[in-house]
Amino acid sequence: MDTKEILKKVRKIEIKTRRLSDHIFSGEYHSSFKGRGMTFSEVRQYQYGDDVRSIDWNVTARYNEPYVKVFEEERELTMVLMVDVSGSEFFGTTQQFKKNTITEIAATLAFSAIQNNDKVGLLLFSDQVELYIPPKKGKSHVLRIIRELIEFKPKSTKTNISEALKFMSSVQKKKAILFILSDFLDDTYESTLKIAGKKHDVTGIRVFDKHENAIPNIGLVPMIDAETKEVMLVNTASKKVRNSYTSYYLKTVDYFEKSFSHSGAGVISTQIGESYVKKLLGYFKQKGVR
Repeated sequence: MDTKEILKKVRKIEIKTRRLSDHIFSGEYHSSFKGRGMTFSEVRQYQYGDDVRSIDWNVTARYNEPYVKVFEEERELTMVLMVDVSGSEFFGTTQQFKKNTITEIAATLAFSAIQNNDKVGLLLFSDQVELYIPPKKGKSHVLRIIRELIEFKPKSTKTNISEALKFMSSVQKKKAILFILSDFLDDTYESTLKIAGKKHDVTGIRVFDKHENAIPNIGLVPMIDAETKEVMLVNTASKKVRNSYTSYYLKTVDYFEKSFSHSGAGVISTQIGESYVKKLLGYFKQKGVR
C-alpha cells in the first residue's frame, strides 16, 4: 500500500470516527471516567446539598459540626489502546475483517480522548509486543496511531494477551484507562488481567464474526490456521468435528467474560456489521451511573 493510499484511508477513518466522537462519545466518555482520578484538596463546613457520603467524620467529631472532604478531579487522563494484530484478526465473512472494525473503534476512542484533552497511547501485540507508542496529546498523534493501525505488519501471527498486559504493567506506572481490542481467542490471561485490573481501569472489547462460532457442513476441505499458518484437511461432514470446534469457540467466549468479570474489568462484545456505536454508548452510560 503506497503512502497516498494510506493517507486516503486515514482520512476516511478520521472523518467517520471523528464525527462519532465529537457528537456522541466525548461527553459520555468524560462522564464515564471522571472521578477515577480524584485528589483530596481540603475540608470545609457542610453546606445544604452536599453529598453526605463526603462527610469527614473525624473532623466532624473534632469540631462537633459537619465537615466534608473536597476533591479535585484530575483533569488529565491517560488512555492506552491495546490492539491485537494476530492472524485471526484477518477473518471476516461480511463487509470487512475484524481488523477493520477494531481500527474504527480504536480511532473513535482516541478522538474521544483528545476531545477531553487526554493523552492516548497505542500498544500493538500478537504473542509479543509488536509496537508501543507512549501516550501523548493532540490530533497529529492520533492520526499517527490510526496510520499504524492501518498499515502495521506484525512479525508474528499468534496471540498472547498475558504478555501484552505484563508489558503494560511495566511501562505504565500511573493509573490509566486500558481498552483491549481483540477477538480474545486465547485462554491464558486471567491471572495477569487481575493484576492489571487492580491498577488500571480495564475494558475488553471483543470483536467477532457471526460465522466463526460454527463450521458449515461442506465436506472435506483444506483449512489454514490464521495464527499458526498450518494447513490441514478438515472433514466438516463430521458432526463430532463441528461440535468440537463450536465447543472450543464457546469456551473462549466464556473464559473472556468470566476472566474480565473476576478482574473487575468491563466487557463489550460487538459483531462485525452491527453498530459498535450503540454498544460503546450503552457501555459508557452504564459505567457513568455506577
